[in-house]
Amino acid sequence: MSHPSGFLLIAGIDIAARSFTVVTHLFGQTPSAARTFPQTPAGYSAMERLLAATGVEPDATLLVLEATGSYWTTLAVTLHSAGYRIAVVNPAQVHKYLQSLPRRSKSDPKDAEGLTRFGGERSLPLWSPPPQVYHELHQRLVARDGLVTMRTQVRNQQHALAQWPVVVEAAQQHLSEVIAMLEAQLKGLDKEIAEVLADGAWAASAAHLQSIPGIGLVTAAWLLVGTLNFTLCATPEAAAHYVGLAPLEHSSGTSVRKRASIGHGGNGRVRTALYMASLTAARYTEGIKQQYERLVAAGKPKKVARCAAARKLLHLAFAVVVKGQDYDPSYQNPPSSAVGTLKRAA
Repeated sequence: MSHPSGFLLIAGIDIAARSFTVVTHLFGQTPSAARTFPQTPAGYSAMERLLAATGVEPDATLLVLEATGSYWTTLAVTLHSAGYRIAVVNPAQVHKYLQSLPRRSKSDPKDAEGLTRFGGERSLPLWSPPPQVYHELHQRLVARDGLVTMRTQVRNQQHALAQWPVVVEAAQQHLSEVIAMLEAQLKGLDKEIAEVLADGAWAASAAHLQSIPGIGLVTAAWLLVGTLNFTLCATPEAAAHYVGLAPLEHSSGTSVRKRASIGHGGNGRVRTALYMASLTAARYTEGIKQQYERLVAAGKPKKVARCAAARKLLHLAFAVVVKGQDYDPSYQNPPSSAVGTLKRAA
């Protein structure tokens, strides 16, 4: 016999910066007492010994972890390499689940026990480490976002100081030098990102994506990183839900009739990249341009039209990558599947 999830042993792991707490549940028995280990190689080895002592094979064991910052990654990779099945879950989803349980306190052991129950009751997708190209791109993209934020802050400071009746040129010069340095670093990062996408595992997908007007180098990189080269979703509709661009109905009975909206869930960074790309796509990508202008003419707010353009752009991106084809600008009326917008790449 096994848990409803299909596994003989479920282990919930609550992650902290310097430690992690584990509760195991062998089918047919009561959950174990919580154990806490340090976030060190010795702690990971102790965790493996704890699991081995249960007598359950790694492939019959499910380990449930929250995606808490980046603290979970080394533990997950270590245990995955040892053959254990890993489920990395959304903290917000688990938080709502834990709120539904009849308990009054919050602690690491309680959270680990809740994760164990969550994993035992749900059918969770299994996690596997992303390929090397993911890390090469993701870390550069995160660094790029940080540099862009810093550049904006320094520009704002420079603008604020320039409003004073007395402007100290030396102070302005220092800020100008910082801006120039940040721009040089951004230029270097963009060059590195282009090199990774020019001759790597995702090079073909990047080229197809950049054939769509509105999708440039950085947007293509975020799309590939956020969707693992469009392998996380089986359909463009699923991709829209994953990114958070699918309108969600909000109605109940006869009294609640709110306008459908995209909400705040999904991969926010990829959604932002698509939204910004839609500013260009709504002007130069024919099918998207027609849709955007039709929605605006119908009285829809521009933000709603932009989100619709971003969703259509995602459908196109999904199609060109999955089909391995470039976007065909001569096709005027693409169907919803976006397949008709494609041409075979030479």
